[in-house]
Amino acid sequence: MNEPLDDATWHRLDRRMLVVQPVQELRRFLPLLVGAFLAGGTARGGGLGWELVAVAVPVLLGVARYLTTRYRIHDGRVELRRGLLQRTLRTAQLDRVRTVDLTSGPVHRILGLSTVRIGTGAGADQDLDLDSLGRDDAQRLRVALLDRAALEGAPLTDPGADPGAADGAAPPEPDRVVLRLDPSWARYAPLTSAGVLAAAALLGVATQVVPDSAWRLDRLPDLTPEGGGWVVLLGVGLVAAAVASAVLAVAGYLVAHWDLTLTRTPRQWRLVRGLLTTRETTVEDARLAGVVVREPLGLRLAGAAELGAVVTGLGGEQKGTLTLVPPAPAAVVAGVATEVLGSRSPAYAPLHGHGPAATRRRWLRALSPVLVLLVVAAAGVLLADVPALVLVPVALLLLPAAALARDRSRSLGHALVEGHVVARSGSLVRRREVLGVGHVIGWTVRDTWFQRRQGLVTLEATTAGGRQRVTVLDVPEGAGLDLASGSSPGLLAAFVRDGR
Repeated sequence: MNEPLDDATWHRLDRRMLVVQPVQELRRFLPLLVGAFLAGGTARGGGLGWELVAVAVPVLLGVARYLTTRYRIHDGRVELRRGLLQRTLRTAQLDRVRTVDLTSGPVHRILGLSTVRIGTGAGADQDLDLDSLGRDDAQRLRVALLDRAALEGAPLTDPGADPGAADGAAPPEPDRVVLRLDPSWARYAPLTSAGVLAAAALLGVATQVVPDSAWRLDRLPDLTPEGGGWVVLLGVGLVAAAVASAVLAVAGYLVAHWDLTLTRTPRQWRLVRGLLTTRETTVEDARLAGVVVREPLGLRLAGAAELGAVVTGLGGEQKGTLTLVPPAPAAVVAGVATEVLGSRSPAYAPLHGHGPAATRRRWLRALSPVLVLLVVAAAGVLLADVPALVLVPVALLLLPAAALARDRSRSLGHALVEGHVVARSGSLVRRREVLGVGHVIGWTVRDTWFQRRQGLVTLEATTAGGRQRVTVLDVPEGAGLDLASGSSPGLLAAFVRDGR
């Protein structure tokens, strides 16, 4: 496909999709096919007949999709037409295109194909999917959709041409690779929750597949002297669970992020990753609103972190946050954050603390459940003949609760740094969120009865990306209003005049 993409011509999908689509349709109809074969064979005592029709139907559906699917870029919009008996035409204005994802599963990669998903930010059901295009055609479509010339209605140029050659302007900077995945970073995967979730899922599948007799472990304690079998069993089980969790986490990390490459183009960021299924995501500079540095406790102790980009206008499964750096050394995360923000200060500058009142709330929230449990246990000892030794483990819970309270209070902070609103909170999963002030679309100030008594508020900067807001927890009221006013001058003027 060498013809321009911005004319009125309707383009077909790649012919090689005739290999992919029938297989995908057969997979969708698999339960029906199995039922048809079993029912037909039983009714006639064996042999094939009408069962072949059940195979032909999904194959014909795949062929029909190829024959009836067309797309084009015309008059400032992208259009997708499909359907035979019921024809559907879906359109999206080019200035509403947020991202373009190129995905290639194992079969697509063998055939040199890609699936193009055009994200418009209106939800997954409003995205436009083209399955399948040749790799070169998919790349040309990506450029046509995201290039500024296409968005402004100017004629498209060849992706390899020099945009500045025609008017004598200085050529743009060449594409620059900002990050390549080091496979050794997979050692950080077991320090996240991914391994635990994978092990739990595997255990759930095993309990459904393995016969019940295999789970008869009640006789194992008899295998060790003096009835210590349960201790041995518990130790072996914990070790096996830890090993399985670590192995699954490492494997999942490598499969999801293999060959991850983050590239800076003159106007966009391009992220490619994946082992079995390769996915390429391209985001315009204007859509990148900020970053999120996530530091789960395990990663923090190991000197690691992960980095996400806050992308405005995304919907569906991405939910506005794109993982730029999976768990990796903190220095690597700092370097990429600096590249994305143009400065290291917003993501790593010192923050303003929230004062003693906020610290007291952190301690009260962390210690209250343990103190309540301790009172209940003491009442049981005094009134219900509960052994006094039960107080010991409950009292010991005060130590981790105190450590959690201390870490939470030290994590609280906020700042306005180089045109970015910065907020940090959390302990088990500490998050530092950085949002450009140009992407703040509103402020919400909330305070509970307890917060009002201590002069604190919770401040939320709303945006169109990420979790839709950046939250500053338990900030002194004056400091919170200063932060909002400094980042959005005049926005809170009426609020301040009302006496707050």
